Amino acid sequence: MLRNDLRNIAIIAHVDHGKTTLVDEMLKQGGAFRENQNVVDRVMDSGDLERERGITILSKNTAITYNDVKLNIVDTPGHADFGGEVERVLQMVNGVLLLVDAYEGPMPQTRFVLQRALELGLKIVIVVNKIDRPDARPHEVVDEVLELLLDLDATEEQLDSPVVFASARNGFASLSPDRHDGTLKPLFDAILSHVPAPKGDESAPLQMLVSSIDYNDYVGRIAIGRIANGTITQGQEILLTDYHNDTQIKAKATNLYGFSGLTRVPMEKAYPGDIIALSGIESVNIGNTICDPLSPSPLPFTKISEPTVEMTFMVNDSPMAGKEGKYVTSRNLRDRLFRELLKDVSLKVEETDSTDAFRVLGRGEMHLAILIETMRREGYEFQVGAPRVLFRKDENGNTLEPFEEVVVDLPESAVGVVMEKLGNRKGELLKMTPVGSRMRLEFLIPSRGLFGYRSEFLTDTRGEGIINTIFHGYMPAKADIPRRTTGSLVSYESGEAITYGLYHAQERGSLFIDPGTPVYAGMVVGSSNRGEDVVINVCKRKHVTNIRAAGSDDALRLIPYRKMSLEQCLEFLSEDELLEVTPKSLRIRKVELDHGARAAALKKKSAK
Repeated sequence: MLRNDLRNIAIIAHVDHGKTTLVDEMLKQGGAFRENQNVVDRVMDSGDLERERGITILSKNTAITYNDVKLNIVDTPGHADFGGEVERVLQMVNGVLLLVDAYEGPMPQTRFVLQRALELGLKIVIVVNKIDRPDARPHEVVDEVLELLLDLDATEEQLDSPVVFASARNGFASLSPDRHDGTLKPLFDAILSHVPAPKGDESAPLQMLVSSIDYNDYVGRIAIGRIANGTITQGQEILLTDYHNDTQIKAKATNLYGFSGLTRVPMEKAYPGDIIALSGIESVNIGNTICDPLSPSPLPFTKISEPTVEMTFMVNDSPMAGKEGKYVTSRNLRDRLFRELLKDVSLKVEETDSTDAFRVLGRGEMHLAILIETMRREGYEFQVGAPRVLFRKDENGNTLEPFEEVVVDLPESAVGVVMEKLGNRKGELLKMTPVGSRMRLEFLIPSRGLFGYRSEFLTDTRGEGIINTIFHGYMPAKADIPRRTTGSLVSYESGEAITYGLYHAQERGSLFIDPGTPVYAGMVVGSSNRGEDVVINVCKRKHVTNIRAAGSDDALRLIPYRKMSLEQCLEFLSEDELLEVTPKSLRIRKVELDHGARAAALKKKSAK
């Protein structure tokens, strides 16, 4: 059976190429909102973190109706660290809109996701977005996309994909890059004519692959996926199965929902091709198949790429532990981490020898940083160690490590310093291309070579550089790469930071705290100018004498301190440091707080 009244599409693109803005316009012009309805920008980025950072983290489902055809649309993340979200939702759709910036062209993440789409045999509609940019080069970008399709061994049919030119911000699309007005009608028409209608056998036993999981406090876990065959009715008896093992759990389809605009609409019955949300199965996981109990036949699930980075999450044991968090015990931490596994298939959590520490494995620093930020906003207090890459052994016993493809877009004046810095980090220059008035450099570099580099990159390019990375694969490990060239300023005693103490400390490096900040012995309060740690006393007061008064501290001028974000803290961490994370604070500290014990360990290490 062909569902000619239905199309299932995903929108895939690199970060900042305008994907979520395009979905906004599709919803508006598809009648999802009232004419007088006040709608925020990037309405699909519903999470606080997504809105603050301007990136999509979780894939979202929505739907509109155009010419009596329902378009189920899946908005996917653009950042490489959340590629696992994209890989699994592509199994729900029959075609993809490949969105490419009219200036930047296809980027590393574009290649990665497009390759997955081509492997699944999905139809492609190429959308060149932002053609109203003054520096747009739409004709060259179309050529670059076609070259990319050739590189990825696309079929002749996939090479013949339609090209639509658009400006998502201004809400128009056209078949010519020279036309800058109108509506999105040409885009909708391209979807209807090129993306095939979903197929399925209505009379066959039920098969629905679970591609996504949502959670609701009232109904529990909600399975989201596309019905491949058969039908499902509200209240129907169903069987939960798994392709890779013999799991079989009987359940009932308590509630069925379809998607319309930004809301879920209750349904009595769903048919092949429908993307639905289903509640009532408490133990459902991503990759499970919902089947007919009388004829179970599980569907295969796409293998998700393996994690490349690990961090240790542990219970906070600093002198300030338990003062700011709501959930502080190892049981709280364990339950939360394992709960995250239910909706994030790219993440892995492993127990360690200690009941207070857990290994958390993810797709990159950003992947784990988002988890840390989400947990601290929920009231969790814990500590994390420095990020480390996951090494492997090949069949000959050689050590392999993960490598990244890095694409940097920057002014010509910054090319020299960036090439030097990435060269020192074992990066290999692959390609150098002028793009307009800027340069685009492509490198192959070990993943650990990028730890701590992003902040440095922004400084070197004066904020004008753009850096993008994508996992390339495992290759023979390189020699040691210096993680950090500077040491830390470490607090000598516990107390409160005083202007007088900070004034004398700032000569030694840049500070991370301001006067009045509570500190403890072993806490990192700044970055040292030297390549080694320096112990300083930021609680030091000026003693009162007959000649001077303690109040004259007001005359001391402090250099503005450097307020560190979560990502900057993770980049800064060295192997002997931890990041203390609470809902209110981020504090870097030494693993060993005692100065004497640290000095003895360093002496012992240097003696070896």
